[in-house]
Amino acid sequence: MRILISGACGRMGRAVAACAKNMGIDVACGVDPCPTDTTFPLYPNFESVQEKVDCIIDFSRADGLDGLLTYALSHTTPCVICSTGFSAEQLKQIEDASKRIPIFRSANMSVGIAVLRKLSRMASELLGDDFDVEIIEAHHNQKLDAPSGTALMLFNEIKDAYQVPREQVNGRNGIRKREKNEIGMHALRGGTVAGEHAVCYFGPMERIELRHSAEDRSVFAVGSLKAAGFLVSQKAGMYTMDDMLKLN
Repeated sequence: MRILISGACGRMGRAVAACAKNMGIDVACGVDPCPTDTTFPLYPNFESVQEKVDCIIDFSRADGLDGLLTYALSHTTPCVICSTGFSAEQLKQIEDASKRIPIFRSANMSVGIAVLRKLSRMASELLGDDFDVEIIEAHHNQKLDAPSGTALMLFNEIKDAYQVPREQVNGRNGIRKREKNEIGMHALRGGTVAGEHAVCYFGPMERIELRHSAEDRSVFAVGSLKAAGFLVSQKAGMYTMDDMLKLN
């Protein structure tokens, strides 16, 4: 399998390249507007790419989506989209593109996070309205979006478990009592944290916490490479970790 890494010079792009070498996967080329030295051909944009690739792995930024999808659609190339911070309009673009090419999209490429999401859904269904839910996430000080895409993914999974709509509240400020229908979202930024997420359930005189900690970025890189291997044999459509891990 020959891959193109979008965002090849970023932290995750470099991790994907390193893990690909260890897994015997060929990095045909990369795209990054801020180039550094690489062992493979590197281009500032998709228009310049010359190599033929089997799959794109994207760990870039939301503002690079147009170039990514234009290239993928014109070359009928499957895409593993791991970037976060997309607008509603951009998510619609991705959905529309998946009608023509295979697209794998996840805010987090960790198998452990996929399990955490399932456990959070199960806990919410079992505990019901007797427990208040708060989500806490922590990342390195260079991360641009907050709350993280993973925290938003957890929120959406949890809110769908309830009959009554749940409201996303980012942080807490001022003099105001917590409402029953709220799910708090708290983002911490500092240092070199690869990624930590916790879903906390506060009930009458007891508390349950579900936690996941990524100790190294290679967790996400390996997950994206496994997703690419899964995706290249699929027909056009939208795929997630649930499809790859058969969690549906």
